[in-house]
Amino acid sequence: MTAWEAVIGLETHVELSTKSKMFCSCPTDFGDEPNTACCPVCLALPGALPVPNEEAIAGIVKIGLALECDINESSLFYRKNYFYPDLPKNYQISQYTFPVCEHGTLDVDVNGEPTVVGITRVHMEEDTGKSSHIGDGGGRIHDARHTLLDFNRAGVPLVEVVTEPDIRSAEQARAYAAELQRIVLSLGVSDARLEAGSMRFDANVSVRPVGETKLGTRTETKNVNSLRSLQRAISFEIDRQIQVLEDGGSIVQETRHWNEDTGATTSMRVKEESEDYRYFQDPDLLPLEVTAAWQDEIRSTITALPAERRVAIIEQGVDRETAVILVDSDELSGLFAAALGDGVPARTVALWLTGDVVAYLRRNEVELSSTGLTSEHLAVLGRMVDSGDLSSSAAKEVLIAVLDGDGGPGEIADDRDLLQVSDTGAIEEAVDAVLADNADALERIRSGDMKPFGFLVGQVMRHMGGKADPSVVRSVLEEKTTDSR
Repeated sequence: MTAWEAVIGLETHVELSTKSKMFCSCPTDFGDEPNTACCPVCLALPGALPVPNEEAIAGIVKIGLALECDINESSLFYRKNYFYPDLPKNYQISQYTFPVCEHGTLDVDVNGEPTVVGITRVHMEEDTGKSSHIGDGGGRIHDARHTLLDFNRAGVPLVEVVTEPDIRSAEQARAYAAELQRIVLSLGVSDARLEAGSMRFDANVSVRPVGETKLGTRTETKNVNSLRSLQRAISFEIDRQIQVLEDGGSIVQETRHWNEDTGATTSMRVKEESEDYRYFQDPDLLPLEVTAAWQDEIRSTITALPAERRVAIIEQGVDRETAVILVDSDELSGLFAAALGDGVPARTVALWLTGDVVAYLRRNEVELSSTGLTSEHLAVLGRMVDSGDLSSSAAKEVLIAVLDGDGGPGEIADDRDLLQVSDTGAIEEAVDAVLADNADALERIRSGDMKPFGFLVGQVMRHMGGKADPSVVRSVLEEKTTDSR
């Protein structure tokens, strides 16, 4: 049997969160009544001229810098000619040979295996409108009775991030897409809402025999709008292409549609090449100038990116998976950072936040801000555990009570009689009582068999109602059982 290798490249479209559209002053609010955010420019009425949105250009430069791209000081807008039923101009203002950003990289990690994905280009364009296909076909045009057009989205600033064909699995593709979404969110240039179409993916997939250097014929699966769907669509397409080739068939270069309900891709149309779009420079738009000084100004506004923040957390003894969860939530990471300022153990607080706190929020369907949990609560709780005043299990009970709004950690621990006993005298009395009741276990230990030791620790803890400091119990028990050897 032939061993196959997948070759995958992604094109990611990101709608920028500007107040106005790319080439006119119409608002970009999501959810407005259809065809109410339109003007002569975005409706392509005769004589209307486009003017670039400066904020949108700053947004794409931010993305390019975050992806370590070269920023071209001069770039051009082109007209991409194609039949767009939901774009009134019947062409799209985009970029072609001279984009704003090119030649970047993005590091991704799948199960501890790092991969560098090359970024071919990051270019600026405008979004199309929205077509609603009415009928029994589940929104598909093929079974629609008629189609309604909403031009509100036409002209919204759209950034396209195009990778090199460096991705080799559906899992890698998902990891890349997730990391890109994190970066976009951290930059604040887009809400990156997949369910609203603010961020969506086109997946170019081909397969070839392992060891072959020539690329196979690719297909492009369009407009995938969730990370889960992206992984499923690519997995399906890889398996489909391998099956076609092993059956003696050939792959057709085409555009395909992902159907979430059936879990399969289906053919839409034969794939166009760049010459089919008849690109030419837009005569209504001057070359776009992004000076070095402007780049420096934009660069100064970029704070630590997700990868950098994860590394900083991991260096404090937190595992990578926990660090990822923290960084993905501004609220959680903010609480974590504030709590650490008081010198509490990083790993303990991180595990509380990503485990017990996240579980509590999901179980009760509430936001963290509504619970009243503060960094000071976490710091106090961490110090209580670190000093031995509170056991780990009791600390979790106190944490849930704090989330419930029952008070501060010290108050709750005291009211519920959860504070650990560290008094050596009291613990010695308990150890003596347990050893007197378990003379056989004591003899076994003194003869060199340490198996009963854990049992005795448990008995002492039970004797003291679970409130004894386990480390003190072990220390006293070791001293008592070895004295007479």
